[in-house]
Amino acid sequence: MVFTHDTEVALQAAATLANSGLEPDSLQTVADLDELFTSFGYTGRHDRTRAELEAVRALRPRLYDLLTADRDDAVELVNGMLAEARALPRLVRHDDWDWHLHAVADDAPLATRFLVETAMAMVDVIRADEMSRLGVCADDDCRGVVLDLSRNRSRRFCSTACGNRNAVAAYRARQSTPS
Repeated sequence: MVFTHDTEVALQAAATLANSGLEPDSLQTVADLDELFTSFGYTGRHDRTRAELEAVRALRPRLYDLLTADRDDAVELVNGMLAEARALPRLVRHDDWDWHLHAVADDAPLATRFLVETAMAMVDVIRADEMSRLGVCADDDCRGVVLDLSRNRSRRFCSTACGNRNAVAAYRARQSTPS
């Protein structure tokens, strides 16, 4: 494990959310938001309204910018996000999660909690000087966020689809080259 469990999950959720704004948009309905909320183990307030969905969708460019920023720019973005939300870190334990950090109240709007949890996770990334764990997909036709939590830092594509598309293209290129 590169980071603590809560940091890794927050980074995975942030990358998923940032990438959901790429074509095809994968966060279009309240049901899509419910799936995101559940799949990453979020707790607390979840209004399940169109307004909440739109507020979360509006975060995507900010999260994308943060996750693809260089280290110094990421510091400014994180500090701004934490100040904007008046984040006050505290240790909490709930459900199947042991002690971990929350920095806004559980009844804060979901968009605020997504933003702050991403910022808090990025604090760990920045402090550990692990910005190389984040990047942009190596597929020429994609600009998705890549989160590389592998031991050997070998992840280059944001999804299996992008990786497979490039593997097939490389295979076809090799096959078309005369021996």
